[in-house]
Amino acid sequence: MKRDITKEHAESCSEKHCHGELVHRVEAQIPAEEDLYDLADFFKVFGDTTRIKILSVLRLQEMCVCDIADSLSMTQSAISHQLRILKQMDLVKNRRDGKTIYYSLADDHIAVILDMGLEHIRE
Repeated sequence: MKRDITKEHAESCSEKHCHGELVHRVEAQIPAEEDLYDLADFFKVFGDTTRIKILSVLRLQEMCVCDIADSLSMTQSAISHQLRILKQMDLVKNRRDGKTIYYSLADDHIAVILDMGLEHIRE
């Protein structure tokens, strides 16, 4: 279900007053700027439907590019391109078995992120 955020407005205070102690306490806990940039880049990877589909497939089963392409009705070239991005962001890993390279999620955190995202949008 998509929301039309252009019609929604955030409510704001009717008069300006600052809670200094609260603001300082929060400021002290904000992650470092570099970490925030890295986190934003991390979440950008989840902004592509093809990459989400690939992660969803790999959440269920380790697969080679051919099998991923078949399961998603896409070309191997398109899958390889997206896998390269996912690998650069440490979301997937691969292993070689003879001439075949198998891909899987890099760790359990990725599955948790996918599960939490689905749970959130289904609420």
